[in-house]
Amino acid sequence: MIPTDIKLHKASKTLSLKYASGEEHHLPAEFLRVHSPSAEVQGHGKPILQFGKIGVGLSKVEPAGQYALKLTFDDGHDSGLFTWEYLYQLGVRQEDLWNDYLAELKAAGKTRDPNQSVVRLML
Repeated sequence: MIPTDIKLHKASKTLSLKYASGEEHHLPAEFLRVHSPSAEVQGHGKPILQFGKIGVGLSKVEPAGQYALKLTFDDGHDSGLFTWEYLYQLGVRQEDLWNDYLAELKAAGKTRDPNQSVVRLML
């Protein structure tokens, strides 16, 4: 599924993708950042939990050939290519992926806020 329209909304920190079918997906930069297909995030078969990314934005969106986008985030992350298929799957599965991510953060004692740490008390 190749989008027919791609828009970066810097103020809302969202990437919007429209498809010929009429489908639209609005993907927040934080969501894209924590689900980056890069080795830094995906590891080598074992994903590395990203945290503290609540304020991250997208500074640049560039085509990568005919098959993907290269996203540059304002925290300096710019590796990993978001293929059309991967972007479509992120859009279709956004709610489930986001809920899974929040559960992983909680289980790891981490937060979305880079200025806040979670302290676990052992009783």
